[in-house]
Amino acid sequence: MTAANADNEALIVIDVQNDFCPGGALAVAGGDEIVPLVNRLIDAHAHVVLTQDWHPAGHSSFASSHAGQAPFGSIDLAYGTQTLWPDHCVQGTRGAEFHAGLAWTKAELVIRKGFRPGIDSYSAFFENDRKTPTGLAGYLRERGLPRLTLVGLATDYCVAYSALDARRLGFTTRVELAACRGIDLGGSLQAALTEMRAAGVELAA
Repeated sequence: MTAANADNEALIVIDVQNDFCPGGALAVAGGDEIVPLVNRLIDAHAHVVLTQDWHPAGHSSFASSHAGQAPFGSIDLAYGTQTLWPDHCVQGTRGAEFHAGLAWTKAELVIRKGFRPGIDSYSAFFENDRKTPTGLAGYLRERGLPRLTLVGLATDYCVAYSALDARRLGFTTRVELAACRGIDLGGSLQAALTEMRAAGVELAA
């Protein structure tokens, strides 16, 4: 665990929201179990950034937006293959709120993603077209924060996409796996771990 006096490091807390926790619309098994550890990591870091999935109703990533499609299938959109999800993290709903136990008020920045109706956004850094930025990289660079620790939901989607982009952008990147949980859709968890290791992401058990 990083010491609280590491002033050049940011903790990035990915999507610890009600819809990704048990009882939510896109629940990740054990998603709520990570909250106490995430809170300890928040307390141990001088700089904290949160991401928040923030979809408009009828988002293009929702299976319900495509006739005849079911959740967890996939379709081709203008920017590539898109997994279709149950409606989740809709703007202004309880499902989009942070988990009630998350000590999130220390966050210096909240990055909302997925708010463009026609494109999904897993990564904290880019939309799923891999080129439209969220602005997080510029923020971190201007704040002098080249070292990142990532935690949250889900390991094999938003956490992994964020970690891979962080490495691609030149940030020293660590993922605390104990403070993450995965969806593991068709072997996606092992694939994500392998890809992160290959990219130079430090995976802490």
